[in-house]
Amino acid sequence: MGMTIAEKIIAAAAGVESVRPGDIHTVNLDKMMSNDGTTHLTVDMYNNQLKHPHIADPKKLVFIVDHNVPSDNPKTAASQKKMRDFARENGIDFWEGKGVCHQIMMENYVRSGELIFGADSHTCSYGAVGAFGTGVGCTDFLYGMVTGTSWVLVPETVKFNLVGKLPEGVYARDLILEIIGTVGANGCNYQVMEFTGEGARTLSISDRIALCNMAVEAGAKTGIFEPDEKAIAYLEEHGRKPKAIYHSDPDAVYVREYTFDLSKIRPVVAKPDFVDNLCPAEEVRGIKIDEAFLGSCNNGRIEDLRVGASIIKGHKVADSVRFLVVPASLEIYKQALKEGLIDIFMDAGAIVMNPNCSVCWGSCQGVIGENEVLISTGTRNFKGRAGHPSSKVYLGSAATVTASAIAGKIALAEDIH
Repeated sequence: MGMTIAEKIIAAAAGVESVRPGDIHTVNLDKMMSNDGTTHLTVDMYNNQLKHPHIADPKKLVFIVDHNVPSDNPKTAASQKKMRDFARENGIDFWEGKGVCHQIMMENYVRSGELIFGADSHTCSYGAVGAFGTGVGCTDFLYGMVTGTSWVLVPETVKFNLVGKLPEGVYARDLILEIIGTVGANGCNYQVMEFTGEGARTLSISDRIALCNMAVEAGAKTGIFEPDEKAIAYLEEHGRKPKAIYHSDPDAVYVREYTFDLSKIRPVVAKPDFVDNLCPAEEVRGIKIDEAFLGSCNNGRIEDLRVGASIIKGHKVADSVRFLVVPASLEIYKQALKEGLIDIFMDAGAIVMNPNCSVCWGSCQGVIGENEVLISTGTRNFKGRAGHPSSKVYLGSAATVTASAIAGKIALAEDIH
């Protein structure tokens, strides 16, 4: 009986020939990432609860400040200082003000075939290049940090056959929202979402990150693509080579299979307060908004900024709207500057922010008030996610968000002339 990509990565990390769903294995971790959401808790446990505190391999650790950048109050400043000092004292790679943790990891660390734990639920992004990335709590992170290992209950894998090609004006963001709307927010609980087929190969690495990033919104343990020439080229562009290239065997066992025809995907919007509360974008056309957000680890890459800039060029942000544009990393910000995209956004009246989680996190930038409405390229739209509990968050693509910022209400790119 064959194995899936995810099973092969776990087997390699466990040092065994094969694994099956339901097996429990001790695995060696290739890398561990933690951000300012919880690292201060991990540091406190390390310092106060361990009899013999020790870091197995500091070179495997990456600490990234991205959730509240720059810090918004003394309490945040104290927790970030704790993180900064600990990293310095222990020789841990430390990033601050350089972007969202998952984008930084993709640009600088992740390699195909690796098993990576991150103290953030969207660590599943790393499957875009054929790595197994998954989110863990800070207790599991602490154990990994101290031992270099962890345990994994091997998940079942769900196959998503992608056929065809996305139409003009339809994006990977629309596709993953459509998938989550179809399978449900609990549709792949503790399972791997494997994206495969001819349609998968048409998608860029940015597109693949968008799909894998939101696998957790269907309850998945991770999302993953087979690494192909695009993945290898991406790694080479960023100075890395794969650790290993794994492909699912022809006789690999999948718990379920779905087929999505990319040519039939249309712009969609997730309505409040759940990511799977999906509808065609035209159904919510005309709903007044107060704020629009283009950014996040899901949709803040250069490709997304290009889409937004192409729509807003020559137009203005509606007087009633705040439009926040937040590149996902410093590298993306600099590329956007070089291409003149930042000028286009600012000339239109957008507020361009420093690279960070920003509105998606809803803590330090663009927080929305009572009964306000936000349309966002962020990852979640739960009640209170971006501000007041009575506020409402809609999720859409970079194109839909930008068009809505111009119109002052939810709109499609085709509405902007």
